Amino acid sequence: MRSLVWFRSDLRASDNAALHAASLASDRGIVGVFLMSPPQWLEHDWAACRVDLMMRCVRELSLQLAALNIPLLIARAGRFSDAPKVLVDLARKHECGAVFYNREYEINESRRDESFAGAATKAGIAVHSCHDQTIFDPSSIRTGQGTFYTVFTPFKKAWLKRASEAGCIRPLAGPKKQPVMDIKSDEVPRDVPGFHSAIPPTLWPAGEVHAQLRLRRFVQKHLEEYHLQRNTLATDGTSALSPYLALGAISPRQCIAAAAQANRGSLDVPQASGPSTWISEIIWREFYRHVLVGFPRVCMHRPFKIATENIRWIDDCKMFEAWCEGRTGYPIVDAGMRQLRGTGWMHNRARMITAMFLTKDLFIDWRRGERFFMQHLVDGDLANNNGGWQWSASTGTDSAPYFRIFNPASQSRANDPDGAYIRRYVPELASLDAKAIHDPPPLLRKSLGYPMPLVDHAAARERVMQSFKTMGRG
Repeated sequence: MRSLVWFRSDLRASDNAALHAASLASDRGIVGVFLMSPPQWLEHDWAACRVDLMMRCVRELSLQLAALNIPLLIARAGRFSDAPKVLVDLARKHECGAVFYNREYEINESRRDESFAGAATKAGIAVHSCHDQTIFDPSSIRTGQGTFYTVFTPFKKAWLKRASEAGCIRPLAGPKKQPVMDIKSDEVPRDVPGFHSAIPPTLWPAGEVHAQLRLRRFVQKHLEEYHLQRNTLATDGTSALSPYLALGAISPRQCIAAAAQANRGSLDVPQASGPSTWISEIIWREFYRHVLVGFPRVCMHRPFKIATENIRWIDDCKMFEAWCEGRTGYPIVDAGMRQLRGTGWMHNRARMITAMFLTKDLFIDWRRGERFFMQHLVDGDLANNNGGWQWSASTGTDSAPYFRIFNPASQSRANDPDGAYIRRYVPELASLDAKAIHDPPPLLRKSLGYPMPLVDHAAARERVMQSFKTMGRG
């Protein structure tokens, strides 16, 4: 049998569940396909830098597959609804008796896959879907009552228990070289209309080989001290693997295996250690996909906590624009927003600070911020982005309590004590010392051309407290 492997957010040849399964089932070769759907990407607010990195990763994947005699076809399906016919036609054309793919858990993607499975089955083509984005099937970890978890800590305990029962988590073997076929790979487009990226490609090198290199470098140099460095904004203390996880250039299995290997092959690591803290971050990623599957309303612009739909957010376009452009008058917030616009990425601590500032200090709807992030993030990922925003806005599962409101200046002093991060992204403040840079006095602001704060933090905090209490959350 010849198989068709549909690549999506799994742009790698190694440790790829669908490709691995296809290699075991196929004796007449494997054909790969990547579907381009620019109108759908626009509708889903994918950032131009994300699409740019994705297409460069597809090119790298094509080269990897070519070495295995697996041609990669590039097909176009303007919208997800077009995908079933395109794929069935390709399978028939190339005499593929089965299609393999890794599941995506967002609601539109799930519906697309259901539609395709029905069309393929009707056409006599076997369909095999695999779990690959997470270590375990997101719906398989349940509470004692059989329900989905809504709090991270018990989910983490259940996840670690499952991992212990499963034994060593090992990446899957890559496919062997396939029989040569008279099918040529398609050229991968270098530009996608509507997605011109101003972010230098050198900031985010493409492909599985680079992602693996980045993982090894992180494990060797930073993993041991990760719990101490991860919130320090100016240091290179995080893995920065999120873009590659989002596109599947690296897998969570590979990350977990690397962390375990650094701990003598075990996930049984001391609490408050670098490896345990990083493993927890990977489990947070699994948790947000668990929530996405269990509570699909979060895919549809709705809060996890239904009661918070009654919040009357402030609709202030000028304040929102100032936040987007990094002109809030709060240096740490502005540094984060400028990092995002200039690099396509933002440190996770800065994401929390900027998101909480928009939703708590400015009291602007979290959905506006969520969308802006997706439109600019090279690691744009619905589950993670939505989960993070709803955590900051106190509308999500296991979110920050509404009375937990970050003080931007305090966060700045704690996580950028000498102001190096602010100086890098807010150069007009570069001449200030470590004391003044976190909250410059009015005269200094004026002389440096830096704006006064958009709002008074103490007054904004009181407004949030009253709004949530009025909603009946006190």
